[in-house]
Amino acid sequence: MTSEALQKAREYEEQFGGNIRREDRPLFHLSPRVGWMNDPNGFSYYKGQYHLFYQYHPYSIQWGPMHWGHAVSPDLLHWEYLPAAIAPDTDYDDAGCFSGSAVELPDGRQLLMYTGVQRQLREDGARQDLQTQCLAIGDGLNYEKWTANPVLGDADLPAGFSRFDFRDPKMFQNEDGSYGCVVGCRTEDDSGAILLFESADGLDWHFVTVLDRCYNEFGRMWECPDFFPLDGRQILMCSPQDMSAVGMEFHNGDCTMFLLGCYDPKEHRFEREGVQAVDYGLDFYAPQTLLAPDGRRIMVAWMQNWDTCVGGQPRGASWFGQMTLPRELSIRDGRVIQVPIRELDALHGRKIAYTDIPVQEETVLRGVFGRTIDMTVKVRPLADCKYSQFRMKVAAGSQHYTSITYSPQTSILRISREHSGVDRDFVHMRECFVRDRGGEIKLRVILDRFSAEIFVNDGEQVMSMTFYTPQSADGISFQCLGKVLMSVEKYDIAMDGYNL
Repeated sequence: MTSEALQKAREYEEQFGGNIRREDRPLFHLSPRVGWMNDPNGFSYYKGQYHLFYQYHPYSIQWGPMHWGHAVSPDLLHWEYLPAAIAPDTDYDDAGCFSGSAVELPDGRQLLMYTGVQRQLREDGARQDLQTQCLAIGDGLNYEKWTANPVLGDADLPAGFSRFDFRDPKMFQNEDGSYGCVVGCRTEDDSGAILLFESADGLDWHFVTVLDRCYNEFGRMWECPDFFPLDGRQILMCSPQDMSAVGMEFHNGDCTMFLLGCYDPKEHRFEREGVQAVDYGLDFYAPQTLLAPDGRRIMVAWMQNWDTCVGGQPRGASWFGQMTLPRELSIRDGRVIQVPIRELDALHGRKIAYTDIPVQEETVLRGVFGRTIDMTVKVRPLADCKYSQFRMKVAAGSQHYTSITYSPQTSILRISREHSGVDRDFVHMRECFVRDRGGEIKLRVILDRFSAEIFVNDGEQVMSMTFYTPQSADGISFQCLGKVLMSVEKYDIAMDGYNL
C-alpha cells in the first residue's frame, strides 16, 4: 500500500520532473528526476536490469527529509526513471530514509535495507536523531516496509557504540546463501568503525564483529561502507567524515578510502594491509559497488562534495547532484584500479585522432572540442628536450576554462575549476602524486556537460569534479613549458534512445 507521503512524492516528480529539458541535464551520468540527489543506494542487478536508488529530496535542490529515488538501466548509461521507492512515512523513519542497499531474496523479491532516522529531542532541547536499520520488500517497482521494522537498533550494538551514528547498511550474499551486512557506526572514542551483521534469511539479523575501526586515525565517523572480494584481496570501503589531510593521499573534509586486506570468513576477521584513496578529485563521496552478472565489480558514487553544495549549484536549475560514471574495479600491483565501464565504448561517435603532435605554445587541434566526449591524451618527452609542465584546458570559452596540469619534476597532477565560472569561495583545486614514468603520462578525460572525470595511467588514480559553465564553452587546448609529443584520440558521445 502506497503511503500518503510516498504518493505525494511520486505525484510531484511526475508533474515537475518532466519539465527539465534533456539538454539541461548530464547526458550519460544519472541526475535526480527533480530536486536533490546525494548517495547512491541499492545499487544492484535485478530482473535483467541495473537498479540504482539514490538519496532524494524531490521538493527542492537542497538536502531535506530523505526519500529514495529510483532509476533502472540496461547498460548503466541509458537510465529510465521509476517512481520514488520509499518515503519517510513511519515513526521509525519520520526524519528520513537514509542510505542502504539491495539484494534479491530466494523467492525472487527484492529486499531493501536502509537507515531509518527518528527525530528525538534531548532534555536540553537539542536534536539528536535515533538511527536504526529497516527493511522494505518489493518487486522492483513498489516496496512495502517490513512489519518487524526496525530490524537492527540500540540493543544490537556492542557496548560503547552510538545509536545516533549508526547508518548506511550494505548487504551482500555469502557463498552458503546467507547474508552479510556492514554498517557504519561511531565508537566510544568518538571515531568511526564498521560493524558486521549476518542473517540466514535477510530478515532476522544479528551482530557478528567489529571488522575495523578508526581510532581517530582516518577522520571520525565512517559512513557508507562496502565489503567485497576483489582479485584475491578483500576490500573494505568507507567514507570518513572530518578527515585531516594526509599528504596528497587524503584531503580535508569528507573523503573515501579503500582498506585493502584479507578476510577469514570462518573467524570473521578482517586484517587490514593497506589504505588507498578512492578518488583524488574535488567531487566524490559515498561509493557503492555491485557484482555484475559477468563477474565485474562495478562502483558508482555521488559526484559531489558536501562542502560545495551551497554556492556550487547551477543557477536556476530544478535539479542538483549527479552520479559518477560507473567504474570497473580490479587489482594491479597492489593498488585498486578504476576504469570506465566498457559499455561506454558502444556510445563512441565521431572519432578524431592525432599522433605525435609537437606541443609547446598553446595548441588547438581541429575537431578536438566538446562537452560530451571520451578523450585519451598521451604525452611523452622528446629525448633531447625536458619539459616542466603540460597543461590541458577543457570546457573553455572566452571567459571560462577548467584546467588539468602535470608537472613531471614533481610527478604532481593538478585539476582546477578556479576559472570555471564558480563565484563562491570554496576549494577549486586538488593535486595528487602519480607514478613517475620518465615524463610520460596518459590521461583519459571524460566530459559530460557539467563534469570531468580524469583517469590517470589506465586507472591508477581518478580525479573527479563538477562545474557549471555555459555549454557553449566547449573548447580544448594544450600547452607545454618545454616541448612534448602528444597523441590524442577523441570520441563524441552519442546517446540514441536516451530515455530521460
